[in-house]
Amino acid sequence: MSVDQVSVGADQFARSKVSGKTTNGYGALTAKAKLAPFSFERRQPREHDVLIDIEYCGICHSDIHQAREEWGEAIFPMVPGHEIVGTVKAVGSKVKKFKVGDRAGVGCFVDSCRTCPECRRGLEQYCSVLTSWTYNGREQDETTPTYGGYSENVVVDENYVLRMPENLAADGSAPLLCAGITLYSPLKHWQAGPGKKVAIVGLGGLGHMGVKLAHALGAEVTVLSQSSRKQEDAKRLGADHFYATSDPETFTKLARHFDLIINTVSADINWNDYLKLLKVDGAMVVVGIPEKENAVAASSIVMGRRSLAGSAIGGIQETQEMLDFCARHNIVSDVEVIPIQKVNEAYERVLKSDVRYRFVIDMASLKKG
Repeated sequence: MSVDQVSVGADQFARSKVSGKTTNGYGALTAKAKLAPFSFERRQPREHDVLIDIEYCGICHSDIHQAREEWGEAIFPMVPGHEIVGTVKAVGSKVKKFKVGDRAGVGCFVDSCRTCPECRRGLEQYCSVLTSWTYNGREQDETTPTYGGYSENVVVDENYVLRMPENLAADGSAPLLCAGITLYSPLKHWQAGPGKKVAIVGLGGLGHMGVKLAHALGAEVTVLSQSSRKQEDAKRLGADHFYATSDPETFTKLARHFDLIINTVSADINWNDYLKLLKVDGAMVVVGIPEKENAVAASSIVMGRRSLAGSAIGGIQETQEMLDFCARHNIVSDVEVIPIQKVNEAYERVLKSDVRYRFVIDMASLKKG
């Protein structure tokens, strides 16, 4: 695949000598460095590409992990951001799905091999050859680094661009592209709906979307949170029940109660305690990634024919399905909108769980310096 975008090294900060579109953004030059103004080159749209002027970009906890190189070796300089909403500014000569002026979105990946069994099934997020992540990844040439949405614009093949619902607020819909699909995919795969008892573990950026979506799907929704501090919020978001996991009686009272548990927590908790809350043939799906390995006792799953599974975002088709579902049910994320200049402060607040429930960057603030 021909690629005319080039890597921008730390010594080329804020400038490049190649032809293309210079894009301003915020990036980390090295691991754990604070994010700062950073300029780099976006490729000119190729015949199947869409150029999107970015209006809003959500902040995901994974942005922090990757910018601080907590998930293994990363690619620097790094421009995070994979919850991108904006307006189509230009299209390539063969683009058929979008036109100038359309509202468009970009999620966690911008390309994949397109030919492996997973891609052919619409599971591009599980591509067995190469998923090109929106940032901290490589283009399909396996060389050129990708740069994310904390920037003015992005250039993406039309087949990896989402059509954003016009009836949903652009800022509130940005986190749907990661947090939303991360919860929608397992809820749909494990058939959450009427007659099903679903528990959401953790009421944060992911968990609050799980409550909204599971409720809209018709399931009976329970929130399991460490304390009762967010009980009122849980009910407002659509939860039928709320239990504090700091109370030992919770695990006794709810034994063999749920058909499905979605675990959004990245902290170290005892998965065995939660597995025992499942009915026979129930499943617990992990969508948060703890730093430490979790020991699972065989008896926790054997004595109930229970399943322990994992799930990561969704493919393009499923993500569009989720956006259309949210449009029908008027679902957006609860957000706090900030200027890009406060991104480092927002990172620290995320780590303290001091946001309800997602930060979204107003990219117009880039022009204010």
